[in-house]
Amino acid sequence: MQLKTRLVIHSAVTRSPTDEWTTQQLREATPWDDHPKYLIRDHDRKYGSMFSSLTASSGIKELKTPFQAPKANAVCERFMGSLKRECLDQVLLLNQRQLKRVLKEYVRYYNHARPHQGIQQCIPGMYGKKEIPPVTGKIISRPILGGLHHDYSRTAYLN
Repeated sequence: MQLKTRLVIHSAVTRSPTDEWTTQQLREATPWDDHPKYLIRDHDRKYGSMFSSLTASSGIKELKTPFQAPKANAVCERFMGSLKRECLDQVLLLNQRQLKRVLKEYVRYYNHARPHQGIQQCIPGMYGKKEIPPVTGKIISRPILGGLHHDYSRTAYLN
């Protein structure tokens, strides 16, 4: 997740994360040397020596949060809370494949349709862009996650 824009850059699902799995997720989230300067993480064992070696070789400085201090990584904790309240608590999940599909759709909604108070009601995928939405035209609603949420937009008004 990018701190300034609140943009979720990668998501994945596993039943039991390991050092190898977490290292591979970091590789997938930071392709072609496109990596952050800092990576904030907790003290979980899933961030082992392989993970630390990859961050060091990539030039990423690991910042470990203090024990039992969720406010030290508040943006990520806020995303996880939103994911839980707005999505996972509302959906009956039957298997890991369905969880991956639901998570992918929620992240798309989170990045491209959901306004965020922390960035002045901007949408993370549109942060910093000077796009002016149309002020005329029919308002349409697109259901997200089977109607759990909705994305509203205007159609282009043609004369």
